[in-house]
Amino acid sequence: MKNVDLIASYWTIAGPVHPHSAQEFSPWPFEERVKAASKAGFTGIGLKEVDVAHTLERLSLKDMKHILDDNGIRHVELEFISDWFLDGEKKKQSDKIKHLLLEVAEALGARHIKAGDFDTTLTPMPKLIESFAALCKDAENYGTKILFELIVDAMIKTLPETLEMLSGADAKNGGVMLDLWHIVKLRIPYEEVAKIPRRFMLGVELNDGTLECPWDLHEDTVNHRRLCGEGEFDIKGFVKQILAAGYDGPWGIEVLSEELRKKTLEEAATQAYATTIAQFE
Repeated sequence: MKNVDLIASYWTIAGPVHPHSAQEFSPWPFEERVKAASKAGFTGIGLKEVDVAHTLERLSLKDMKHILDDNGIRHVELEFISDWFLDGEKKKQSDKIKHLLLEVAEALGARHIKAGDFDTTLTPMPKLIESFAALCKDAENYGTKILFELIVDAMIKTLPETLEMLSGADAKNGGVMLDLWHIVKLRIPYEEVAKIPRRFMLGVELNDGTLECPWDLHEDTVNHRRLCGEGEFDIKGFVKQILAAGYDGPWGIEVLSEELRKKTLEEAATQAYATTIAQFE
């Protein structure tokens, strides 16, 4: 098999910081995370908007780009734009994050920006199509892609609806981020995922977990994901299907886990890389 490019997604190496908390930026400096990811074998890294803003308090975008280049990081993933399909104050705040991430994407040569939803706000499909098309148009002007992440909390959570939105928007730089966690939890068959038109299959993230759990789905999602090979997901089967479908981009490893947050940066990066690359052997 040809070389596989892996992206250390933001939460995997963010350290002891919890999503949806008052402080979502990593306590570990940007340059240390980049070096640790590179040393472990990653050729890509993920960054979140609050972490980028925190980093820009002491480094310039030019500084960040030099650090990435010096460590051989070719793929930059940015997240997360939500509420892009709403109106009013939420849309205003969403636009602020969008403009920050677009400027960062241009400066760092980011491959894509993830977008999605966390509050299951029911929205008419024509509105979603119009809003996603506009988001992609903005991103095109900054040389990056918009990947809609199909997640358990989203305003649409089926593959047909996702494809309807993507097809309706018909943007060259618009596609879907396939996070194995959400594919499994939404009980979408791998065979159906593999049928996604190649032009929309623009990002993939791997992880592991249990098929059943004693806590609710939100708790499971933010605290109990596992590194590849440490749970019950058929990861190699998923990888095989996605490769057969023609996907040839980088693969993210996204693990939100109480256990992983206790590890050192070096342990998190090294173990994340080793367990993920093993799924391709």
